[in-house]
Amino acid sequence: MNRVKELVTYFTKEERLLWISSVALIVISFCIFDRENYLTLSASLIGVTSLIFNAKGNPFGQLLMVIFSLLYGIISYTFSYYGEMMTYLGMTMPMAVFALISWLRNPYNGNKAEVKVNRISHKEIVFMWILAVVVTIAFYFILDYFHTANIIPSTLSVTTSFVAVYLTFRRNPYFALAYAANDVVLIVLWVLASMTEVKYVSVVVCFAAFLINDIYGFVNWKTMEKRQMKP
Repeated sequence: MNRVKELVTYFTKEERLLWISSVALIVISFCIFDRENYLTLSASLIGVTSLIFNAKGNPFGQLLMVIFSLLYGIISYTFSYYGEMMTYLGMTMPMAVFALISWLRNPYNGNKAEVKVNRISHKEIVFMWILAVVVTIAFYFILDYFHTANIIPSTLSVTTSFVAVYLTFRRNPYFALAYAANDVVLIVLWVLASMTEVKYVSVVVCFAAFLINDIYGFVNWKTMEKRQMKP
């Protein structure tokens, strides 16, 4: 009971409201548009919960992201979004494992529930974007070979996902902004999918909730950065 109380008080009122609203939105959309694919519902709830922990810089969020990536990869396969499947299973999930290790190894002032925010140099930023271009080009041809549905937004998703996972591993606040950009691309992808099967509207709503949470995550990480950088 005490642990539950500690967990509740760990989050601010605004964070609890954000999580509850996101969960409610996801559940309601599932009941309206799907009502069958509980794998999608489970993935959505795990994903949005991971984001509220990530926004606090808590490594537990990365553990949940590993689980979400596995489930989302399976969901993507059902609509022939092979790019999403390969991106999340082959890149996001492994990088979430590395990020989990990195976050656990770099606590802020010994507090294992908050990672130490990291700044990266301009040279590393250039290096990251060069890698992103290489990965994007390589994936485009792979996706084309597998006749991936909606290949252009699928390829853009690879780019934004790579930048997001790289910055997450490096403990940089802009990882949340990169994930927000990825959310926008994914909203477009699943809107296109929902035109074929209405049940995928629930996935659109899921990533809309993710977008709001990732924007909050970026704002909170910038606040964390300012606090941690104070002498």
